[in-house]
Amino acid sequence: MTAGAIQSAPETEEARMPEAVIDDAMIASMTAKIGAQLRIDHSVNNEEATRIAVAKFAGGIGDVNPLWTDADHGRRSDYGAPVAPPSFSIGCFSGIQFGWPGLGAFHCATQMDLAAPIYWNDKISSTCRYDGFTGPRPSNFAGKMVTDSFTNTYVNQLGQDVAEIRWQVVNYERGAARSKSKKRDIQVPHRWTVEEIEDVERRVVAERPRGENPLWWEDVTIGDAVSTMTKGPIGLTDEVAFVAGGGAPIPRLKANASAAHDYAAHPAWAFRDPVTKAREPIYSVHYNQAAANAMGVAYQYDVGFQRQCWQILALTHWCGDNAWVKHVTAEYRGFVYLGDVIELGGTVTGKRVDEDGEYIVELDTYARNQRGDNVMPGTAVVALPSRTIPKSPVAIRARAGESIRSHV
Repeated sequence: MTAGAIQSAPETEEARMPEAVIDDAMIASMTAKIGAQLRIDHSVNNEEATRIAVAKFAGGIGDVNPLWTDADHGRRSDYGAPVAPPSFSIGCFSGIQFGWPGLGAFHCATQMDLAAPIYWNDKISSTCRYDGFTGPRPSNFAGKMVTDSFTNTYVNQLGQDVAEIRWQVVNYERGAARSKSKKRDIQVPHRWTVEEIEDVERRVVAERPRGENPLWWEDVTIGDAVSTMTKGPIGLTDEVAFVAGGGAPIPRLKANASAAHDYAAHPAWAFRDPVTKAREPIYSVHYNQAAANAMGVAYQYDVGFQRQCWQILALTHWCGDNAWVKHVTAEYRGFVYLGDVIELGGTVTGKRVDEDGEYIVELDTYARNQRGDNVMPGTAVVALPSRTIPKSPVAIRARAGESIRSHV
């Protein structure tokens, strides 16, 4: 084979996705679907928390805590057995493309209750209910928009609830957003110096989970800061790793004929890349610039549920292996573009004994980019170990030995 000059094709076209406006027929169609249990088989990514599935998910969210990947570490812990990160349910099923054909969509907020641990080899059944929508209403970003609400539930093989996620999606008139996007003045990707990036990478490597050293409720004071966690600069592989670990995509990514059959049956799932001419999934807005531009966004950006996993990860790094994150909320404000650096942290805003008799702290959380924008304001409730009771929040939730051994 001889080498020759290779020329790249000029990008003379723009990617185009189906475009529609919100009308009475569309509203009537979606109103009729309120309360429906949705078919999600095409978007379920993990059904079983195998050792490899857990390791891929932990790697995909950037979690270096050996509790999730070292079986002996798990057995020594208050969990009593190898266990998955508390956000693993998101890697089983996160979201779905549903309704509003021809509109663009952004995941905008999540509220999550974490009820019980997921152990290695647990089998998780997921469901998704459409709870309805608000709007339509005018938008500065994109003409008219509506906001959908969904509820996901996650149950293990014993019939035990492990998590519930309530999440919202903004649907907008894509054509209006695309025309307005050209007026923005955000420089992406961010122009970093070598020295700046080396400093960021040193911080990332230096940040460690609290681990087995308990954070006692009695030692926490209102106003205390949560230890910070750094993510970035966000790269293409960070998005690929999240997908490979089970995060989103909606529907599951497929190749060649498998994808072609899906796109023939569901044309709205894909668009044609203007350079390669290949059909790409709408989900590729997170790693394909042409797709992001067609959605009215300047550059590729992160996944909402990915950001949610980062929030929970920052909390478990801070509170340690004996504590339990009971509840989190998050709003996704603005995009985290490839090349951005995010610092996650928070502040303790309250502490009390809750209705379950647990010693909890309440927190406000944040995720700030290098521009100083809080791209994920949120809240959290974390149960901490107390010196006044013999069992930690994790030990209270640990399953009986026999039910664990039968699956691990």
